[in-house]
Amino acid sequence: MRPSPAIDSSGILYDMTDIVIREAGAADAQSLAALRYEFRREIGGVLENKNTFQQRCAAWMSSRLSADWKCWVAVRKQELVGQLWLHLIEKMPNCNGAPEQHGYITNLYVRPDCRGGVGGRLLQQALEWLKQKEVDAVILWPSTRSRTLYMRHGFKAPGDILELRGPTADSKFENFEPS
Repeated sequence: MRPSPAIDSSGILYDMTDIVIREAGAADAQSLAALRYEFRREIGGVLENKNTFQQRCAAWMSSRLSADWKCWVAVRKQELVGQLWLHLIEKMPNCNGAPEQHGYITNLYVRPDCRGGVGGRLLQQALEWLKQKEVDAVILWPSTRSRTLYMRHGFKAPGDILELRGPTADSKFENFEPS
């Protein structure tokens, strides 16, 4: 299937093949933090000053990319237009040969003017990398909008996992009392 052309924010027609997927490095942290801010701003309100957030986020991203996180970026004309983050989560040792780690995918975001296949390419790159690691499961929390993307790549809603959310404005984890 040939990627369809799209129009970027400046009104220029480009082909999705103009977008390259590559692994991110610590030097990308500032641009990655700016994309993270765009992503979170798009899905909900912003409580933190943009510059303060981007400095804090870039420091976090730079240190994680130099350590134990992976990130792939979509690049068009030397500008980052999308990202996907992945972290391997260790499991307890198993004596039955079961894999001893999970893959955790987060922060898959593509700028609106570059959507239409780029997110799938980022996801495919991460899944290809994970095939070389022995993982038990790949987990993520999809948005309503991204759910179909993940399902096209084989993800399913689990029937064997439970979740207890932490404290937020609308949940009172700290007041939880077991029954």
